[in-house]
Amino acid sequence: MMESCLKIILQLTVFLGFCGICSGQGDSELIGGHVSYVTSKNVYVKFESTSVINAGDTLILSRESQLKSCLVVRQKSSSSCVCQRIDDCQVSKDDQVFFKWIKTENPSSENEEPSVNLNIDPVESIDTIYPDYEQDKNVPEFEQKIRGRISAASYSSLPEMQENRHRLMYRFSLNADHINNSRISFQSYINYRQYLNDGTQPSGRNNNFLRVYNLSLRYEANESTSLTLGRRINHKASSLGAIDGLQLEKYFGNFYTGLIAGFRPDIFEYDFNPDLFEYGAYLGLRSETSHVFSTTTAGLLEQRNQGFIDRRYIYFQHSSTINRKLSLFGSAELDLYNNINGDLRLTNLYTSARYRFSRRIELTLSYDSRKRILYYETFKTDIERLLDDDEARQGIRIRLGLRPIKFIYTGISFSNRFQSDQQNKSENINAYLSMVRLPLIKGSLSISFNQNKSNYLESRIYSIRHSRSIIKGKLTADFYFRNVNYAYLNSENGTSQNYFGAYLNLRLLKKLMFSILGELNTREEEKNYRVNTKLNFRF
Repeated sequence: MMESCLKIILQLTVFLGFCGICSGQGDSELIGGHVSYVTSKNVYVKFESTSVINAGDTLILSRESQLKSCLVVRQKSSSSCVCQRIDDCQVSKDDQVFFKWIKTENPSSENEEPSVNLNIDPVESIDTIYPDYEQDKNVPEFEQKIRGRISAASYSSLPEMQENRHRLMYRFSLNADHINNSRISFQSYINYRQYLNDGTQPSGRNNNFLRVYNLSLRYEANESTSLTLGRRINHKASSLGAIDGLQLEKYFGNFYTGLIAGFRPDIFEYDFNPDLFEYGAYLGLRSETSHVFSTTTAGLLEQRNQGFIDRRYIYFQHSSTINRKLSLFGSAELDLYNNINGDLRLTNLYTSARYRFSRRIELTLSYDSRKRILYYETFKTDIERLLDDDEARQGIRIRLGLRPIKFIYTGISFSNRFQSDQQNKSENINAYLSMVRLPLIKGSLSISFNQNKSNYLESRIYSIRHSRSIIKGKLTADFYFRNVNYAYLNSENGTSQNYFGAYLNLRLLKKLMFSILGELNTREEEKNYRVNTKLNFRF
């Protein structure tokens, strides 16, 4: 709250200051300086003299022939100022900075000698009036920050009429930013899945699966240039998926450009495949103000298979938040390569908008249209058949979230998926009601309903869940019941199943958690069980 008030005051100061400038009272003079040092909190500006600059004055940043109010003076010496940014204004070392000094005439003081501040030695340095400067000079340009997670989980299905099934899942994720306060960062996200063979499965079946979703090194050459090596998803163009190789990105003010050269993961095994070379480039614009934050990217990518063109397309992605109320996202892919008939294909279009009317009402709308992605070399024996069945599957979704009174949340959503040939259509309705901080019994209670209808099946699901703390800060529990009903549209027979479950989450250490889920599923006279466990360590 205090930070917001300070920002408003700073903006008003800038506005009123420029109003005074525009009113034409007295002559003005631009006093130039440059940024000498930048830390995470402060910006240090060097002038020949600061005699006409005072604490609270606004400094103007000059970049790419544009002037922008960017800094507010907090402390000063005879030749330097300690400043703070306005609205997270981007500042770099050696940037040009100006102070607009308005010369005013004061007849009553024409013969007066200028006053001298006896509390400040004219030759003192900024180190003496602002001792944190020496500390800031020792602060590294980059600060190491490491966070990660390791987990091991087991999933066991114990059906009454079939064989038991067990699988293990191990996950490892690590984000190491600026290792040893350097320009190098490391990211990883790896899964290892293992199916336990009970003797009934074929001996030749692969029961072990290693999936590397992210494994990359990032080098920041300077504040505007970065190079990434390894497997990584570029979030400015997330629809491209993971890229194995090099990604170079360079900022020019608010604009940025990037180059991509590497390989796409194997479409069947998701491992490294040297035959699937890809390369491309993209351009973008990033805008950040007190009211709007947006990122827009457009690019071209060509993918090959053993040297032959597999796919060539352009892509577009935009995301923005306006006034902290309206959030927009959109992405599209247009295929340019078609060696059969030469037609362009819009293979992917997705748009969504979320508007927060108030703290109590939020509305979300989305639309998507997707076609099967065709790789002309990979699927060359089936490409004509796939083009004959080139229907776009479309979908719309609307979701309304409400908080009518304190501690009560409710919402409803509707989605519809369809094709022009009426195949694969479905309608889904979901509604929920949640109450937190329940009187007497404490904890929270959630009730939900879901109905789905497709060409051949209709389902209805009713569920209720109670969550509560058993031992404060140590043990939490969830208890739930779910009733599921299936009706096949081409058959009079339907099924009904009931699920009874409990979930416990125990904090063993500050960053070590253990959880266990037990579930009973009843279907007519049949009883099936499910047991999941997970050990999770954060660092």
